Amino acid sequence: MSNELHDMDQAGLQAVADDKGLHLAKVTWVHHWTAGLFSFRIERPSTFRFRSGEFIMIGLLGANGRPLMRAYSIASPSWEEHLEFFSVKVEEGALTSRLQHLKEGDHIFLGKKPTGTLVLDALLPGKTLCMVGTGTGLAPFLSVLRDPETHEKFEKIIVTHTVRQAEELAYRQFLEEEIRADEIFGEMLKDRFTYYPTVTRGEFHRKGRITDLIRDGIFRNEVGVVEEDRGSFRFMLCGSMAFNKDMGALLESNGLVEGSNSEPGTYVMERAFVG
Repeated sequence: MSNELHDMDQAGLQAVADDKGLHLAKVTWVHHWTAGLFSFRIERPSTFRFRSGEFIMIGLLGANGRPLMRAYSIASPSWEEHLEFFSVKVEEGALTSRLQHLKEGDHIFLGKKPTGTLVLDALLPGKTLCMVGTGTGLAPFLSVLRDPETHEKFEKIIVTHTVRQAEELAYRQFLEEEIRADEIFGEMLKDRFTYYPTVTRGEFHRKGRITDLIRDGIFRNEVGVVEEDRGSFRFMLCGSMAFNKDMGALLESNGLVEGSNSEPGTYVMERAFVG
């Protein structure tokens, strides 16, 4: 890895972390989904606490000797022993151009103050939770889906994931097969969980933007939404600013109200960063 991580030993990086009020965490797993997408895990500091769906600042040492930090949703649930992240690779990106070269044993900086609105506390009680994500906006929903509280509060759970090409449907096998075979969540999910992938370009069995599929009634028909259940739907949104704006307007035109940690509503979106 040709960057400052190898120019400074762990003790030096730890000193920087301590000075800036950050954790220093070791990378334990890296997986490249495509040429433009990858995931990685780090050791979870023993004092680190968060709510499933929140995001945290992570980063590497910058050229100026200071940590270069960006917001990332945590893809692992709040009970997991590691922290997992799902990222794009941007060659000209100040952080992602380097982050994509992470290897097991490397270290990254981790903030100490997780936050975010894609949490159960920001939603009013309902019957069905529908998590709508595009691209790496799937990350916080992987966390929320595996939180036992989610299954206590909602009878049905839907995760939609919209990407350009089918190969960008990261975590597809996990969502279609592996989680259903899990000894804990397999029993919880049974016929209560629907994974709804869509692709906007290329060949796939379900094509189109999720906003169009919802607007045209296709989504409602395919997931079996009956009229009397519409008022009990709760939504979480995470994607580009354009997607969030379009999807938020669509939901509000149907009477839903955006919620927050201080004032829960019938839908929430992450406005702090583009997922």
